[in-house]
Amino acid sequence: MCHALELSEPAVFMKSDSSLLKDGKPFFIPDFSSEIHYETEIVVKINRLGKNIAERFAHRYYSEVTVGIDFTARDWQRRLRREGLPWEISKAFDHSAVTGSFIPLEEAGDIGRIPFCLEINGQKVQKGNTADMIFTVDRIIAYVSCFFTLKTGDLIYTGTPEGVGPVKAGDRLQGYIGERKLLDFSVR
Repeated sequence: MCHALELSEPAVFMKSDSSLLKDGKPFFIPDFSSEIHYETEIVVKINRLGKNIAERFAHRYYSEVTVGIDFTARDWQRRLRREGLPWEISKAFDHSAVTGSFIPLEEAGDIGRIPFCLEINGQKVQKGNTADMIFTVDRIIAYVSCFFTLKTGDLIYTGTPEGVGPVKAGDRLQGYIGERKLLDFSVR
């Protein structure tokens, strides 16, 4: 039995492989939305196959971490919510999942106390710490694995702190874990 179901539930949505944007490549604002928002998150990379993972063993399923951006077409999200429809169009469009360079977890520190932030054009717009997350990384992994088999290379975005907002062409986004810059790309 999956005991995570007895607890409050994290919101879960999927992104396709075409959602991924990495290696500092630019993000192009899609023409179907006039309101693209950034959400900075800690991202963990799954390192082994797992299903129905107990929370106490979840730490065995990841060893690398980075900072990423979960882009959302906010105008579409509002419409889809209002109509009671799934959010994939607003959350899983091409290149909506940006990842920085992954580092070994031991370089990032305790997964329960990782500071991270996002700067846009040199101004800090989001600042968070995994200690302040509603759900721990291990709890998220346990919960998600109740429904989906986790595979090597899968990425789990873990949630965003306050401060989400819009991006525009010409913006430069830089994401950090602690003082270490792991994400750097422009918006076009």
